[in-house]
Amino acid sequence: MGSRRATTIATAITGSLLTASFSAVMILSFTASADDQGPGSSKGGKAMDAAPAGVKLTTLLPERISVDNSSKKTAITATVKNEGTKDSGELNLLVVGFDGLKVNGVQGCSAIAAKDLPPGSNSGFTCSVGTLAAGKSKSYAVDATYDLSKAGKICLPVMSADGKKTFWQQGPVPFGTTNPSPNAPATPLLLGTDNKPVAPGGDTLPRTGVGSDVLPLGAAGAALIAAGAAGLYWSQRPPRRQTLRG
Repeated sequence: MGSRRATTIATAITGSLLTASFSAVMILSFTASADDQGPGSSKGGKAMDAAPAGVKLTTLLPERISVDNSSKKTAITATVKNEGTKDSGELNLLVVGFDGLKVNGVQGCSAIAAKDLPPGSNSGFTCSVGTLAAGKSKSYAVDATYDLSKAGKICLPVMSADGKKTFWQQGPVPFGTTNPSPNAPATPLLLGTDNKPVAPGGDTLPRTGVGSDVLPLGAAGAALIAAGAAGLYWSQRPPRRQTLRG
């Protein structure tokens, strides 16, 4: 009896250890994949209106994101940073989606009304950043969906609080892949890469071409297409309406 009981206890302990080890592996794996966006990049960004003396503003997007192939959901981290030597003053950050990439929510930010969206965009949010001290940054969690049968772009303008100046604008810059994985649970996309969608059967799906890339002229803004790259500029609009510049 003593021998049988010892064997039973040893078996139970071994099982518990295996379960604990498996759980730890699962937790570590989930933690790694949940934040696996790579380093931030300012690719596709450029300075616009002159910032105040001693202020140098930039934005960062992850170098890679992952789109769930069934739900089309993805998560993006958008960061605004003051790389200068003086406080920035009051700022607004806009997060705007184009084509296959739709921004559904940005933590702590307000949706831009459909009538106030930049020409050609499908969604957008405005974030009151406040003042960024020298060397400081602020990040926002962006919930989005991506229709992988299309190209998709995102744009991050950094504007003065009154909306009259755009100090920096990243994009519209694409996320995409040249090696689709339609049968996998998720498709990884790289920043600055044009999406080349492929159907599960291997047939190429219609991609957004020149017809959809050329954005319509508007009373308060226009899109510029040069050498195959879309540039969007924010021109002056009535109060509370946003404009893109490029």
